[in-house]
Amino acid sequence: MLASKNSIIGRKDEKKLLEKLYRSQRAEFLAIYGRRRVGKTFLVREFFKDKGVLFEITGSYNVRNSDQLQNFHTEFCALFKNESGSDLPKNWKEALNRIKTSIKKIDKKQKIILFFDELPWLASSKSDFLSALDYMWNRHFSTMPNVLLIVSGSAASWMISNVINNTGGLYGRLSAHLRLLPFNLSETEEYLIAHGIELTKKQICEIYMITGGVPKYLSYLEAGKSATINIHELCFKPQSPLLTEFYKLYHSLFKNAEIHLQVIRVLSKKRRGLTRLELLKEANLSTSGRTSEVLQELEESGFIMTMPEIGKKLREMRYYLNDEYSLFYLNWIEPEKGILLQGVEKDYWIKRQVTPSWRSWAGFAFENLCLKHVSQIKDALQIGGVSTTSGYWKAMVNGKKEIEIDLVIDRADNCMNLCEIKFYNVEFVVTKTYAKELMKKKALFYERTKTKKALFITLITPYGVRENVNFLDAVENQLSVEALF
Repeated sequence: MLASKNSIIGRKDEKKLLEKLYRSQRAEFLAIYGRRRVGKTFLVREFFKDKGVLFEITGSYNVRNSDQLQNFHTEFCALFKNESGSDLPKNWKEALNRIKTSIKKIDKKQKIILFFDELPWLASSKSDFLSALDYMWNRHFSTMPNVLLIVSGSAASWMISNVINNTGGLYGRLSAHLRLLPFNLSETEEYLIAHGIELTKKQICEIYMITGGVPKYLSYLEAGKSATINIHELCFKPQSPLLTEFYKLYHSLFKNAEIHLQVIRVLSKKRRGLTRLELLKEANLSTSGRTSEVLQELEESGFIMTMPEIGKKLREMRYYLNDEYSLFYLNWIEPEKGILLQGVEKDYWIKRQVTPSWRSWAGFAFENLCLKHVSQIKDALQIGGVSTTSGYWKAMVNGKKEIEIDLVIDRADNCMNLCEIKFYNVEFVVTKTYAKELMKKKALFYERTKTKKALFITLITPYGVRENVNFLDAVENQLSVEALF
């Protein structure tokens, strides 16, 4: 039996927080942020459905303040019918004052949820929205025990700077803040099952390597179709939703997004990531404060991530592209966009899956997927309760990279897992040559890092590893994609 398509998938911690604020006997103020399409609006609407009076206004991108006020007036009159003959508010102070006057007439036993969605678009530089909200919260809303004020925004850096870390009148006023992330693999599987889409775990991984678990992207998938056909329809037809999403995504989140896109393009070509200095050089960026701001905005929004390089005395962070859709777009959609807009054959994506380019992208994307699910890998290795640091390691000889390890899990229990990540369409087989290579990596890691910890070679593959003699000689642990769910 299918779950309701409107039920909330996953989000256990988020629902606990919303329930706590809903049941509170005092006024509460919540800020939610997370990238576009991640489900912020759906979460609030669905959770608070039938739980009181819900007033919602959504900011519109790049429109005049008068248009935002017109939208407010429309929503206000729709909820408070007796105000339908009122004039359009002249400014946000007047608009919020009307809400205050109207909700004071509501039974104090009834919960009132005031939801201002896409706040960064409502609070443009000349709108005076934030100062009006600041005054109304401090002077009125905060004294109403049945009021729950929720603001949300996709521009993470803006939300953090202007609301969460606000140094003005909103300083210290938030009850809580919530960063909403895309689904992990387990939640993605739960979502697909709830919508009648049954795929193998490897196929779900392939979907994830393109959508990154973003709920809106998953909503385009159709039941009864394979992962390959769904991907073709999602990305490679003239009307495909992800064909034209890329630029809209970045330009709606960041002002002057070209620098952000420059960083994303450089990192999309660097499987092992880059140090800050390497990234600035490759992207031809200065060491200015603006560059630091761009990197911070991209990291806070979930497009890039940082991980340490294991084995260095000073663990310099490496920047990695963390957004699956951006990696896929830059590899497979942008280079062929003109052709795709004209229409291509139905087996376009199937044919690409036998090319060296596909194998290179799939290996890159699968590694990123594993890096995002390190906590699940730890649980599968039965070390979930052990404090760890995770990162990449390489050995250099005469300035050239001699050997590398995809993922090192440095454990507080005096052990390390040296993880090799391989994306294969069949059960992986350890050859005699590869077994020698693994043992060489292990010996070199001991030699270069001088570690006294026990080292465990760990293979992570889609279908597991055949336990032949070579495997038994060189490998301590193996995990299949099952471990990532």
